[in-house]
Amino acid sequence: MKKTRLLNPQLSGAIASLGHGQGLTVCDCGLPIGESVERIDLALTHGVPGFLDTLGVVLSETVVEEIIIAKEFVQVSPELYQQFIDRIRLLGEEQGAPVRVVQVSHESFKAQSDLSKAVVRTGECTPYANVILKSGVAF
Repeated sequence: MKKTRLLNPQLSGAIASLGHGQGLTVCDCGLPIGESVERIDLALTHGVPGFLDTLGVVLSETVVEEIIIAKEFVQVSPELYQQFIDRIRLLGEEQGAPVRVVQVSHESFKAQSDLSKAVVRTGECTPYANVILKSGVAF
């Protein structure tokens, strides 16, 4: 059995296959997912698993240099956004370099998420709880 936190084999494989600059989207249960991108559906019911719980496990397994969010996330879901930003600051400290957060329109976000290596669907029901994690390198 693996020693790290992530047990889902499909998600573990997707993270292991990321190259520098490639994206992995973690999204709420409402984001449309294109037919051409790998779907890793973790959603069990409303809120399970949550966005922040899923994001925490994913961040424990990968180096992230940039994160793309919809600017609507900041405006519509400020409480969850603040918790997300606090976690990203911690990630920057853990990695020894700040992680850039880029805001785009929701329409642009949806188009960019379809270019991700995979999209991880959570049970989160908070509007705009979606991020694209751009892979960094561990050296």
